[in-house]
Amino acid sequence: MGKITGFMEFERVEEGYAPVVERLKNYKEFVIGLKADDAKIQSARCMDCGTPFCNSGCPVNNIIPDFNDLVYRNDWANAFTVLDSTNNFPEFTGRICPAPCEAACTLNVNDDPVGIKSIEHAIIDRAWAEGWVKPQLPKIKTGKTVAVVGSGPAGMAAAQQLARAGHEVTLFEKNDRIGGLLRYGIPDFKMEKSHIDRRIEQMRAEGVRFRAGVMVGELPKGSKVMNVARQTITPEQLRADFDAVLLTGGAEQSRDLPVPGRDLDGVHFAMEFLPQQNQVNAGDAVARQIMATGKHVIVIGGGDTGSDCVGTSNRHGAKSVTQFELMPQPPEEENKALTWPYWPYKLRTSSSHEEGCEREFAIGTKEFIGEGGKVTALKTVRVEWQGGKMVEVPGSEEILKADLVLLAMGFVNPVASVLDAFGVEKDNRGNAKASTDFLGGYRTNIGKVFAAGDMRRGQSLVVWAIREGRQAARAVDEELMGASDLPR
Repeated sequence: MGKITGFMEFERVEEGYAPVVERLKNYKEFVIGLKADDAKIQSARCMDCGTPFCNSGCPVNNIIPDFNDLVYRNDWANAFTVLDSTNNFPEFTGRICPAPCEAACTLNVNDDPVGIKSIEHAIIDRAWAEGWVKPQLPKIKTGKTVAVVGSGPAGMAAAQQLARAGHEVTLFEKNDRIGGLLRYGIPDFKMEKSHIDRRIEQMRAEGVRFRAGVMVGELPKGSKVMNVARQTITPEQLRADFDAVLLTGGAEQSRDLPVPGRDLDGVHFAMEFLPQQNQVNAGDAVARQIMATGKHVIVIGGGDTGSDCVGTSNRHGAKSVTQFELMPQPPEEENKALTWPYWPYKLRTSSSHEEGCEREFAIGTKEFIGEGGKVTALKTVRVEWQGGKMVEVPGSEEILKADLVLLAMGFVNPVASVLDAFGVEKDNRGNAKASTDFLGGYRTNIGKVFAAGDMRRGQSLVVWAIREGRQAARAVDEELMGASDLPR
């Protein structure tokens, strides 16, 4: 490393945020990235540890020590080359990845880890500013055709890799714009959609064809999954028209809460609420938009989706926002001796929480209470673990006011109708059954049909989606050509 003793000399410096009072006025990104000099100092903290666990902690296996060293030496162009070699979309991960690489950082054993995510963010933003991000055209055309179904990060990564291998790739998306859950699940204040748009232009120049507003198969009746498809196409058509089909749809079936009063107006899935605001931000007219303005909002679910609901509700001008978590409050600091280099169990406070939110832990919802068909309150109860199971605490029931309830308890599986339409065998969680080992190669039980990303592994991180998209692209390439030069 360029600065062998840097980890002893420099402290970790976080990226900055615009003031809360300013950022709540709009849906723009508010993270203030590192300046070049600050990024150099943060890169100097990379400690030449010999066995860089950050590499294996990162699902796409970013070559982190190398790009840290190059940033320290002010060789930003080569730092981008190294980063680009393993990650198709660092501007996505540099904004919304929770950074498991930092949890695995060797320096994290007894100090603050290297700010890998902020350095990655700085590299890719500079690469775009300097014009280093260019289309990578294939040297030859194979004449093979591939359909990729689902245009989230897994589908985009797979389509880009397959196009660079010389195949004719068509990317299908049921919604009106490309991007999948990146487009309609991630609030704009966390990632503006211009980042997706410029990648689409790069991929179009590389030969990828985009078909938005096309549903493969049919949505089940009564589905709450967002769908504005203008046309449908059958699996039989895809298998007849293409040499291979890769299914990369997101895990969009939300976990429900079937308690009394669930059908009251004002109780919604997070994925009914969040996409609407993204549509409005994009200039669309949304009839009967779900708004938190002037309301007492309760978000049920303590994860990232719940946090996104908190941030969006605050921007709507909610009267109050409370977030429920069924599990007890985690410790503020993890037990590093127990968890390192794995993802630690500890209390995580997001920027949305800091904007205004009451957080309640170890609390369950027993009933939605309403008047005139509209939710007005929740009956709650405190819970605790006893004998390996969750039990209610006697005498702890409360009634909490609520005008809007958002269910953000995770996602159980992808849209079942797509897998059913193809006849793809499912695992016991409702995901496509497709092994990732050398022999399995992301293949399903149906010939020519592969599956990757949330469609295969269930709800996960954007960085895992990119990894699976890249690996599945190699598997498809091997199937079509007998061998592949694409990285796995």
